[in-house]
Amino acid sequence: MEEIKNAIWRLVKKYRKYALFFCDFLIWNFSFYISLAINRNNLFISELEGFWQSALVANLCFGIVFFAFKLYDKIWRYADIEDFFYAGLATFCANFIFFIVSVLCGTRLTLRIYALFGLTSTLGVFMFRILYRVNRLIDNVSDEEVKDKKRMLIIGAGESTASVLREIFKYSANKYLPVGIIDDDGEKIGRKVMGVKVEGATEEIPEICERLGVEVILFSITSISSKERRRILDICAKTTLEVRIIPNIYEAITSGISIASAMRKIKVEDLLGREAIIFDKHQYGSYLVGKTILVTGGGGSIGSELCRQIAKISPRKLIILDIYENSTYEIQQELKREHKDNLNLEVEILTICDKDQLERLFKREKIDVVFHAAAHKHVPLMEKNAEEAVKNNVFGTLNLLDCADKYGVGRFVQISTDKAVNPTNIMGATKRICEMLVQTKNKYSKTEFVAVRFGNVLGSNGSVIPLFEEQIKKMGPVTVTHPEIIRYFMTIPEAVSLVMTAGGIAKGGEIFVLDMGEPVKIKNLAENLIRLSGFVPHEDIKIEYVGLRPGEKLYEELLMEEEGIRKTKSKKVYIGNPIKLDEEIFNRDIEALKSIANKGNYKEIENMLMKIVPTFTRPS
Repeated sequence: MEEIKNAIWRLVKKYRKYALFFCDFLIWNFSFYISLAINRNNLFISELEGFWQSALVANLCFGIVFFAFKLYDKIWRYADIEDFFYAGLATFCANFIFFIVSVLCGTRLTLRIYALFGLTSTLGVFMFRILYRVNRLIDNVSDEEVKDKKRMLIIGAGESTASVLREIFKYSANKYLPVGIIDDDGEKIGRKVMGVKVEGATEEIPEICERLGVEVILFSITSISSKERRRILDICAKTTLEVRIIPNIYEAITSGISIASAMRKIKVEDLLGREAIIFDKHQYGSYLVGKTILVTGGGGSIGSELCRQIAKISPRKLIILDIYENSTYEIQQELKREHKDNLNLEVEILTICDKDQLERLFKREKIDVVFHAAAHKHVPLMEKNAEEAVKNNVFGTLNLLDCADKYGVGRFVQISTDKAVNPTNIMGATKRICEMLVQTKNKYSKTEFVAVRFGNVLGSNGSVIPLFEEQIKKMGPVTVTHPEIIRYFMTIPEAVSLVMTAGGIAKGGEIFVLDMGEPVKIKNLAENLIRLSGFVPHEDIKIEYVGLRPGEKLYEELLMEEEGIRKTKSKKVYIGNPIKLDEEIFNRDIEALKSIANKGNYKEIENMLMKIVPTFTRPS
């Protein structure tokens, strides 16, 4: 019996269009018969005068109109309100045409019959399609399949949730079974979205998850403040269930993937609890339009994002400079794909330590703006390679400053770091010297030299978050240097927005600092990432404290006490006041540092860095 049923169903699927037409044909004729029978109080078809002739006209009218509206080209198992609207419109038009043709042919039918036929045919067409759609949704999920699906709780009862549910119900192969929805709108609680009940508010998430046997939580609110998102995610973290998040619906659609498949794991930026900083190109970007722009370290995390955002502002020419060819090639190819012939792009593979090559480049290209992101930045590695840190970070930067001054660059933006503030490591000390070089050079040059200082960048090469995510994938342990270590965080696009905004505000000599919100305790960050990945910290995945690395401190700072702070036009960008220094002694010490660095004696290098940067101390 089952084989016969499957064979029939395969046949129906093969000739679906004609099967649907046949069902509509039965509906039209049954509707007309019922209308005639009710009007004449007679159920015997043989006694219903004029039935066959009028039914033939009705079938012709309905058939022509339904095919004209292409109702049989639609997949009704995925029908939405627009499809049902067209079905209703087609039925109305078919009834109207049938009425006109009948009158013209002199058919004896009363207005009551036309009204009854219009009502019953419309009801029949709608009910057939609704039942078909509901039946297919039910058929999509068999009892066996339900057992293999993860029970999902969805946060948010808005349009994005409806879109997600629609897609989940479309595909039987999906691995989720929605069992409830959460929303803080009291009017929605108790109601249903596509058959799934709104169970309660966000504060009730842990209790609802336990009651419904939830296995995964989907955060499906796309328009929400970062602070509110963090509040809800903190509640979700208490459940120790896996939490996934839905992207912006428009982004999902334009990326060409389904919304359901676009669900992603929680990223650490979702937990920061502050609004993202976006570059206002109209207010601050005019200094880049139609200019030749050089990005050093253009293949790195910050440098490549700088190239992406600059490419959107119509520069005359974008020059990417980097010593590492692989990453530089990747960003070159990406920009070519994205901008095709609309971007004048050049790549230079060279080191900033080679001043002769830099001279040739600056002389040839007539550069207007420089973003200097090339640097050795890994603290532990630079502790072991102090000579290279000094040569690249200090004297590579000095080469660029000299070339920018000599060849009339309009603006030079130095990428700095919060580790330059009261440094406790070689890398931080070299970056502080770069800031001092920038401010000193600015006094005697027509070029506007500025520096931009910010904290840790999420997702950058070598940052802690990708390490945590990789360790969680491998079920731990997750390694944290110290239970009390605290850091400021920002995303790569935010860091680049700050850099470009600072360039737009710059008048020369400033050190720009970002309002980065509240610092984050790394231990709490690791625990939340573990929880939101569906595991219990310290039980499913261990956290190991491995001790502070050489040169690392518990608390990063963005300003030295003597710098103070000034506001700018941008609400999120501030200026640290320059610290006075004896330039004669400073220049003499820089020359001495160059000689010492070439000898490669670590202790001598460290002592000279401490002399040049009085705030450079080693952690006790």
